[in-house]
Amino acid sequence: MYIGKAAQLSGTTVKSIRHYEEIGLLPEPKREGKYRIYSQQSVEVLTFIKCAQQLGFKLKELQVILNNYRGDEFPWDMAQRAIAEKKAELVSQIGDLQQLHDGLEAFENNLNDARQECQFERIARYGEKNPGNTLN
Repeated sequence: MYIGKAAQLSGTTVKSIRHYEEIGLLPEPKREGKYRIYSQQSVEVLTFIKCAQQLGFKLKELQVILNNYRGDEFPWDMAQRAIAEKKAELVSQIGDLQQLHDGLEAFENNLNDARQECQFERIARYGEKNPGNTLN
């Protein structure tokens, strides 16, 4: 199939496919004259790349997975390791974000406490300076 059909089937663009070839994510396809001919396997790799990107993988990370891929057997073991590493990274980030959230909660509570405390002090000071006045 031609590049346009491969792009359509994989949900990518022609420009992306050419870029993936340039940076080594996708092996250079066979050619018929000046036309690139893509296989179903190429479409599957393109679909993998698109899905991986949607799940947070950067092209540099995908280059590590697909580094030695030349159109033969897909490196499923490398992909599996990369997924495990990405999941561990996310768990760590979730922990960090939870700590930030907890810190913000505590900060907000302290701020509210301080606001109420300051308000009472202001009211008390006003009453001391103006004994005849009452605040309504």
